[in-house]
Amino acid sequence: MKHRRYAVMANGKGMRWGNHLGIPKHLISVDDETLIQRIVRQVRERDPNADLVISSSNPLLDTPGARRHVPERNEIELDRFAPELVNDAVTFLYGDTFYTDVAMDKIVGTTGAPIQFYGDNRSIVAVEVNDGLAMLAHLHNVRSLFLAGEISSCVGWQVYQSYNQLPFGAPEPHDTLCWLGDLTSGFNTPEDFVRFHAWHNAYKSGKVAQSSYSGT
Repeated sequence: MKHRRYAVMANGKGMRWGNHLGIPKHLISVDDETLIQRIVRQVRERDPNADLVISSSNPLLDTPGARRHVPERNEIELDRFAPELVNDAVTFLYGDTFYTDVAMDKIVGTTGAPIQFYGDNRSIVAVEVNDGLAMLAHLHNVRSLFLAGEISSCVGWQVYQSYNQLPFGAPEPHDTLCWLGDLTSGFNTPEDFVRFHAWHNAYKSGKVAQSSYSGT
């Protein structure tokens, strides 16, 4: 039986993060656990036999329970989806994202769709792939369009738009998106972390509900 691969994408340059706190954003600590450690633990708890990969050239991200893979290419943002890790049973997770347990319950496993995207109107936070050739085709399409100057961005949203045959442009969730709402939190800037930290402390003290976090 082929075990499912979970590829944690952590090879971004973090320009907006700017080495805040002297660490990559993937090593942000929440409740004495880095984001990477949390993701590895959450996946292992739900799929002990998973092929768990941290896709990064940074040895600081070596984490027990996962193997680190240095991507063959890191020229543009889309290259976080390392093509050499794509197969017919792989789920891509974002290493700079805080996933609640409810979110990870939804993501780990398989829907059986050729490609299933998870997120909300702010961001794509996970991509489940069950048809590797289809994923590679859409990655190639988006990459080619970006390098040709025909689209201005090349991240998960553009892969989502390519797959669903939607116009390239501003993020606009379609009914094919598995909606996670406020069940995840991403960190692009120090301000994102400050907002999350304040909310998380309030949540732990019982002052706010988990669903109250909007990331803004």
